[in-house]
Amino acid sequence: MQASNEPLNALLTGVPELARLPGRDLVEVARYLIPLEANLVQGCLAASGIPAVLADANLVQTDMLLAPALGGVRILVPADHLQQAQAVLEAFARGEFELGEDADVSGS
Repeated sequence: MQASNEPLNALLTGVPELARLPGRDLVEVARYLIPLEANLVQGCLAASGIPAVLADANLVQTDMLLAPALGGVRILVPADHLQQAQAVLEAFARGEFELGEDADVSGS
């Protein structure tokens, strides 16, 4: 007998940005229509010590015209890192991860 998805469906309907994936402790913290922007934010999360994964990035990048229909690229983090991830997203929105004009990006 299959488990009922009613609680999951109610959660997805009521709060899509906190949708838990079945069988995992991953939580969606953000969506981006542009895969490059999602990769940048994932890098900021990883640099802050938060394990983050992208969902649907390859699919969206394959056909950008379908990105709005697919809902874009989702960024997922473990549930126990949710508050930290939200703080990093707010810092990213404020521009705290931007490099200055004089930043050395040569890698040396």
